Amino acid sequence: MKHRALIVGYILVIWFVISFVTNLIGPLMPIIIQDFHLSLGLAGFLPFSFFLAYGLVSIPGGLLVERKGSRFTILTAFLLNGIGSLAIALWPSYMTAVGGLFVIGLGMALLQVVINPLMRTAGGEPHFAFFSVMGQLVFGLASFLSPMAFQLLMERPDAAKGLAWVPFYWIFVVGFIALIVANQTLPLPEVQLKDDERAGGWSAYRELLARRDVRLFFLGIMAYVGTEQTLANWMSQFLQTYHGISATGDGADAVAGFWGLMSLGCLLGLGLLKLLDSRVVLAGFTVLAIGSVALALFGSAHVAQLAFPASGFFLSVMFSVVFSLGLNSVPHHHGAFSGVLCTGILGGAVVPLLVGLLGDAIGLRAAMSTVFLTLLYILSVSAWARPLVTNETVPLSRLLSRFKPSPEA
Repeated sequence: MKHRALIVGYILVIWFVISFVTNLIGPLMPIIIQDFHLSLGLAGFLPFSFFLAYGLVSIPGGLLVERKGSRFTILTAFLLNGIGSLAIALWPSYMTAVGGLFVIGLGMALLQVVINPLMRTAGGEPHFAFFSVMGQLVFGLASFLSPMAFQLLMERPDAAKGLAWVPFYWIFVVGFIALIVANQTLPLPEVQLKDDERAGGWSAYRELLARRDVRLFFLGIMAYVGTEQTLANWMSQFLQTYHGISATGDGADAVAGFWGLMSLGCLLGLGLLKLLDSRVVLAGFTVLAIGSVALALFGSAHVAQLAFPASGFFLSVMFSVVFSLGLNSVPHHHGAFSGVLCTGILGGAVVPLLVGLLGDAIGLRAAMSTVFLTLLYILSVSAWARPLVTNETVPLSRLLSRFKPSPEA
């Protein structure tokens, strides 16, 4: 294809933007709590609104791509992202933040539905695996850099005046305008969706949801995303509350380490999955994640600063493995089933909100212990799921195209 490098580069920039904007929420939580004098429960509605949008748009977004094409879908996504960012930048208040994050979440979900089929078409089917891994690495790099950039912004001399984080959203507005211009001028190819990328008809969804194993795997995805987002969004507040660690200093470093180690864990996991049964890998990483979270919640300040990031490393393979085991459990309607599973992003909305509400009543440490239940459910998947026909998981960046595809996973 004549402009292949340019279009692939544009798609990688989109991956970077999705990750950077999404993963700013975690380090931002303690600062918004302070600036708007929020309870933990009210703060929990911030990630709730953002990830609720992800869950709601997964299936409709696939239908939009099929009917209107990739360019229209991307334009719609960037317009939503820009509107949400502009609202927060112009009127920085708690209610605006909740509504703005919901609108931004709608846009991000649409982007992640469309860009992976676009990458396959632009880069070519023979090179798709390579570009998928490249997209995954760019996603991970942005996840690591986002908290670091937040830390640098909050170290400005005037940051103590409050609302020092608002300039981020002005930058996002400018960035989304530039991406809209690029989307309308670049020679984007027409995307022909494969069977496993099509949303499917409503009869397929009814048939799938009637199956018990489909519902169980849906809960598995909810459990994973709920665990990931609870740790990412609440760890900085936890470190500040129980250990007096600065949310804009070492707290932001911990969030960056969480996402950075998750990316490294993905690479190790890909190697292990070539050697071991995926259920064994899932079980081993889940047990280690449980241990790491226990150390983070009940250990000393130094231990917590190491254990929170380490938990990201052990969470890294869960989304990919659970998703692949789920697809392996049904003989057909894989595109529709992908939409059902990716709607499990609702876990990223529900569990962090529950932790915030419980945190006001029983304390944040006890509330965050909720993730032990979600991790135990993921561990159970390794016991009752059918083995993969071939011991290969769906590439994480391809899965992200239908949801976030995790976190990071």
